[in-house]
Amino acid sequence: MTAESLSAVTLATADMAASVAFYDALDLDLVHGGAAAGFTTYRLGPTSFLNLQLDPGWTPLERVWGRFIVWVDDVDAVHARLVAAGVRPQFPPSDAPWGERYFHVRDPAGHEVSIARPLS
Repeated sequence: MTAESLSAVTLATADMAASVAFYDALDLDLVHGGAAAGFTTYRLGPTSFLNLQLDPGWTPLERVWGRFIVWVDDVDAVHARLVAAGVRPQFPPSDAPWGERYFHVRDPAGHEVSIARPLS
């Protein structure tokens, strides 16, 4: 067996409305659910999805478990949009030695997200 791709990541949240507002600010394509739903799905590109699952008992971990990376067309514009929405990224967009422009941010449920784009 050979893996072909990563289809989806599912994240727990105790506050679906706050999580949906955060991912809406990233301008992701909502395909199912929403602020009042128990399960929400966003499309990321042609074959990948981000799912949010409501778990009223969820509490953010004290330490980061890892992070997932979302490639966008304009890292600086996404950073500005998040800041305008009241989100506080961990640092401003930076060029990494491995060839990406990126920044990290935690969503309202405490999950770390890297917003990135390969450098030309």
